[in-house]
Amino acid sequence: MLYTLYEMQRAGLAPMRAVAHSALSMLELPFNPLRPTPVGRLAAAALDSFEHTTRSFGKPAFGLGETLIDGVPVAVSEVVALALPWGNLLHFKRAVVRPNDPALLLVAPMSGHYATLLRGTVAAFLPDHDVYITDWNDARDMQLSGPGFDLDGYIDYVIQFLHHLGPQTHVIAVCQPAVAVLAAVAVMNANEPDAAPRSMTLIGGPIDTREGPTEVNNFAKKHDMAWFEGTVIQRVPFGYPGFMRRVYPGFLQLAGFMAMNMDRHMDAHWKMFMHLVEGDDEPLEAKRAFYTEYRSVMDLSAEFYLQTIEAVFLEHRLPHGTFVHNGQLVKPEAIVRTALLTIEGERDDISGIGQTRAAHKLVPNLPEHMRMHHEQQGVGHYGLFNGRRFTNEIAPRIKDFISTHRDGPATAEIMAESADVD
Repeated sequence: MLYTLYEMQRAGLAPMRAVAHSALSMLELPFNPLRPTPVGRLAAAALDSFEHTTRSFGKPAFGLGETLIDGVPVAVSEVVALALPWGNLLHFKRAVVRPNDPALLLVAPMSGHYATLLRGTVAAFLPDHDVYITDWNDARDMQLSGPGFDLDGYIDYVIQFLHHLGPQTHVIAVCQPAVAVLAAVAVMNANEPDAAPRSMTLIGGPIDTREGPTEVNNFAKKHDMAWFEGTVIQRVPFGYPGFMRRVYPGFLQLAGFMAMNMDRHMDAHWKMFMHLVEGDDEPLEAKRAFYTEYRSVMDLSAEFYLQTIEAVFLEHRLPHGTFVHNGQLVKPEAIVRTALLTIEGERDDISGIGQTRAAHKLVPNLPEHMRMHHEQQGVGHYGLFNGRRFTNEIAPRIKDFISTHRDGPATAEIMAESADVD
């Protein structure tokens, strides 16, 4: 019912948005004498703000048509390397032959935003890595008669993608998929060690949410599964391919994120309004670009969302050793062939300090020279995978780690011994 009301409200605002757009177009006419006046600037800013705030944002484009390799521009094209019902393995294919560049799989979160949230992450690795990403589909576009998608399915997809790319692959999980990727790598190390990826980097992920609990974790702990299922799970309304499918709507996730830092978001929108009034295009466009991406949200399948809440945030199954995949107990201690790098942010208010580092406790049989932890000072959650600090400080550490472990455990051990001698 809530989803239907949301859609009715959005439809009700459509005529007003159309009027605002038309009025703004008239104000922007080059010979309109009202536009340069204080009243005209204020009216244009108000109309523009209303139109943008009430707009419905679809899936953004990656827009990474080019990268620089050794200072030379190289064209980049998006190619679907493997198509599955709930998501594709998307390849950023560079128009150059570089066989020695490591294959890198970025596992994007399925937590409300599209994979394009990792645009900056992809861009940082494109010059020297063969980059792939998990491009998940919006649950409201998945027909009810089609296959379902749960936490087991997510792990299966990660394993299938890694199989497709081969054992020389390195994998990075950003935020929520850290648990699923750790489970997938554990399953592969246990059942098919020769196919396991060379390295695994977990960035700001909820491996053990009992460590450094945040507002997100505390909120989850205050509610039981009956509350989540009865309150936030909705049916996709008429008009979408997934009509009547049970989902966790993206607009609810966005509302939750906005509520966590409401003062900051209100201040940002006020500054955008003042930039419009004053004609400061450059800072306005930067803030607009962020909110266009931030407000572009997708629905999650109800099964996946509920199972994640229960297994990760309420029962802590991975650190308790009770995490099950397809009926089999997941054993992280089986990880001995995949190097592990964990990264946390000093000011992360979503995955607190210690939550990602907890992965090291779960892999006691992984040699010390195959593991590393890094805490990045001065960054919050999104700064862990986007922005200046990521590009200049975090990405180079990941690249060094991948380089060290690109040829497997034996080579990494030799390099570690060589470093000790030096």
